[in-house]
Amino acid sequence: MIKHPEIKFEKVPCHVAIIMDGNGRWAKAKGLSRVKGHEAGAENVRRILKASRRWGVKYVTLYAFSVENWARPSFEIKALMSLLEHFLKREEAEFHESRLRLRVTGRISDLPRSAQREIARVMKATEKYDEGQLVLALSYGGRAEIVDAAKKIAEKVKCGEMNVNDIDEKCFGGYLYNPDIPDPDLMVRTSGEIRISNFLLWELSYSELYFTDVMWPDFNDDEYAKAIHEYGRRQRRFGDVK
Repeated sequence: MIKHPEIKFEKVPCHVAIIMDGNGRWAKAKGLSRVKGHEAGAENVRRILKASRRWGVKYVTLYAFSVENWARPSFEIKALMSLLEHFLKREEAEFHESRLRLRVTGRISDLPRSAQREIARVMKATEKYDEGQLVLALSYGGRAEIVDAAKKIAEKVKCGEMNVNDIDEKCFGGYLYNPDIPDPDLMVRTSGEIRISNFLLWELSYSELYFTDVMWPDFNDDEYAKAIHEYGRRQRRFGDVK
């Protein structure tokens, strides 16, 4: 067991992206409803954010709700949206105290109006903070993000504001949802699934991937530290031969 006060990392990722998977299976194993699993998962977000700030992780992106999740039962979607609003209200004081900026990525207009209002309010209230950023991926899909970027560029070309020959990777990346946020250094997925499930397809091109069997509600500081230690062991060559 890793003792928190003694944790030392060889290197710490600037940006960690997390697929918070396993809430439903965690609840089922305990004889609880899926909603209870999501509640436990939301509580764990608080713990992981505190650990991230303590260890110097500047950006944390959480895959909170995908475009595919709209296919879930309506009662579960309603519960998830309610949890989102409750989380933002509950954690806003902590955002201010730690000077943590809230960002969102995804098709936010798909969300219920009340959730949109709460997101906009907290984003506005924290927009000047520079100690770290929490990015919630909501109604998000990697393919959807790329399609939306392509549409914006196509419109520019159609209007004569851009030449096709001007389009390169840097140009394209500038039309993603949050082009100013650095690509994730480390992507973590909990629950034993080994895939990225349409998450940050463009941004994860050179990220280090870490998969664990631990369900998200049980992904505590010790498990998080294991992921960061593993990140520190890897050599990131970006196609070079260093």
